[in-house]
Amino acid sequence: MEKLARATGGRIVTNLDDLKPEDLGYAELVEERKIGDDKMVFVEGCKDPRSVSILIRAGLERMVDEAERAMHDALSVISDVIERNKIVPGGGAVEAELAKELRRYAAQIGGREQLAIEAFAEALEIVPKTLAENAGLEPIDIMVELRATHEKSDGYMCGVDVFSGKITNMYEKGVIEPLVVKEQAIKSATEAASMILRIDDVVAASKPKEEEKGKGAEKKGEEEESGTSEFD
Repeated sequence: MEKLARATGGRIVTNLDDLKPEDLGYAELVEERKIGDDKMVFVEGCKDPRSVSILIRAGLERMVDEAERAMHDALSVISDVIERNKIVPGGGAVEAELAKELRRYAAQIGGREQLAIEAFAEALEIVPKTLAENAGLEPIDIMVELRATHEKSDGYMCGVDVFSGKITNMYEKGVIEPLVVKEQAIKSATEAASMILRIDDVVAASKPKEEEKGKGAEKKGEEEESGTSEFD
């Protein structure tokens, strides 16, 4: 009902006595149609709709599910860009640059905290390393070249180009990601790691093995037979 009100420009009224002309929405067509085995109401021709529906159809249910997931992912990316219209280069460029800056910061801290910061930097570099491995490249050579490139003043945009197998400017290649998605990914991974590190102990309760169960049953059967013979 809320989406219908947003689409038609109307206002939800709970009491008919309070209904006013300005509360009414507008639509050129309201029609019930049968799509497959389902009946749907189509509201079309709305003026400046703030809510719309996308109808996905396919021959197989599996294809519909895949199309729905793809559409949801695409709309989520568009929504993220609209809410925060900032992007960052992909291909592991962000992670490599963050790792470089974290190592510089760790050198100024010293002590045990330095080790933790350096470990965090190494964890970030798993992203470009994994990209290189999945592309069939040598991860060690790629990481050495990537670190050297990011030490240059204009290397902060460079990442792993899985097609050419080289370290190139990801922004020029059109490989970009929404900033909000990148931030959320790093935050979620950090929170998960912190939660695991807070675990002091793990108590595991395993089921008895089948062999032990069988031995226990045999032993019980022998005791029952022995008891019966003594009674006789």
